[in-house]
Order: sequence, then C-alpha cells, then structure tokens
Amino acid sequence: MKLRTDFPDRQTMIDYLREQFPSAVARSPEVASLRGGRRAAEELLRQIDPARYAATRNRMNGAVTRLSAYLRHGILSLAEVRLVALQRGGARAEKLVNELGWRDYWQRVYRRVGAGIWQDRESGKTGWAPRDYATSLPPEIPEGRSGLACMDHFAQELRQTGYLHNHARMWIAAWVVHFRRIRWQAGAAWFLEHLLDGDPASNNLSWQWVAGTFSTKPYYFNRENLERFTDGVHCRNCRLARSGCPFEGTYEDLHVRLFPRVPMPEGGRR
Repeated sequence: MKLRTDFPDRQTMIDYLREQFPSAVARSPEVASLRGGRRAAEELLRQIDPARYAATRNRMNGAVTRLSAYLRHGILSLAEVRLVALQRGGARAEKLVNELGWRDYWQRVYRRVGAGIWQDRESGKTGWAPRDYATSLPPEIPEGRSGLACMDHFAQELRQTGYLHNHARMWIAAWVVHFRRIRWQAGAAWFLEHLLDGDPASNNLSWQWVAGTFSTKPYYFNRENLERFTDGVHCRNCRLARSGCPFEGTYEDLHVRLFPRVPMPEGGRR
C-alpha cells in the first residue's frame, strides 16, 4: 500500500492516517505534539546546554535535550550531537557525551545479538527465578489506574506524548520488574508501543539494566528519591502517600523486602 505524502497541513495528515490505520487508532488514539523533520531537530540542537544538562538531567524539569526521537529515526547522528556538545560545553559536556556513548553501545550490542536483546543477557541477580515473574502487564499499569499517582501520571504521559524523561522510565521499569514482579519483556514491549524514540536496543537493554539481567545488580529506588527529583508533586496528590506507598523506606529496607534471598550488594544499592 502506497501512502500519501503530500498534505496541506498537519491535521489533514493526522485525519488521513487515522483512516488508513483504524486498528491502531482503536488501540491508542493519542497523537503526540512532537514535530518531526530536520528543521525541528536543528532547533532543539541549538538549544542544548551541556553544563545545565549535567547538573539537572535527573530532575523532571531538568535541561534534557529531547533529541532522542531525532536520533532514533536518523534525523540527527550521534557524532553530530557530540560535536555540538563539545563545541558548546567543552569539558562540561562530559556527561552528555557519556550518555551518547551508552546509546552507541546499545546499538553495537544489538548488532551483535539481534533478537537476543529480548532474552536475558545474563542470569538475574534478584534471587528470584524467571518462573516467579508474571509474563504480562495487568491492565491498570499501562492504563494508568494503579492508584499510585506517580506511576499513573507517567503511564498517561507515555501514552499521550510518546515520551518519558529517562528517570521516569527507570522508576517505571523498577516498579514493574521488582515491586510488581513482572518480566521485563512485558514492560519493554509496552514502552516500544508508545515511545517515539523507542528503539529495541536502548529500550530493551535499559530494561535489562534495571532488571539486573545486563548489569551487576538490579536498580531500584525509594520514595525519597522520587520525591527529590519530582519536587514531590505526585505524592501530594496520592491517596497512598500516607500509608500504603510501596516505595516507602530506606534502601536497606526495600532490599530486604524485594530481594530477600540475596544479601545487600557491597557498596549498597545502585
């Protein structure tokens, strides 16, 4: 089937694609506001601030680049972004260049193992066997109605915008895999369904990094960490904030709860 490529405006294009792909619309009718193309990519590239990125990247309102979708679809290259970062930030661009390096590494692993990125690259480090994990997501997780204000907000943002801050992705992955004990593959497939920047390499291998099947230990977080980097906006409106928050506790407490069969790693949590 050959699709049209000439449209007088964006809305006409959206209407046309809705007509052509009704099954996709039925599954997820949202349309992200992100603009594609080289011009939009170059505008964002001109705005990057490597120093502020390094200082604030973990915060939900931090100075992230938002270039990932353009890198994913080949509109920008890693080398191009690295060059601009170094020109603008010098030594202060180290953190941003390091993150570009991780993206390059994921792609090299993907080239080598192919479909193997859907399989555990290493044995898990959680003390749980693969059979101890559910194989699919319960509907309330992707639909954003779990009752946890933070996770529900992130799930809805993912669906509506096709994007999530990297820290939010890590929190969701840790929640799904470690707190809900669901196989990372189910979460990875969910993300790929919605992320505009979702490529199997960065997505799946990052989920494996969190799960502990492609890292030295699993990644997890506590409520204090989440509140710190979100300015507590979700906890203020969460009915589970006073009692029932699964993320409440020290990292030592959570480790005993989540991974009772393995000792706390040397050096503490990741």
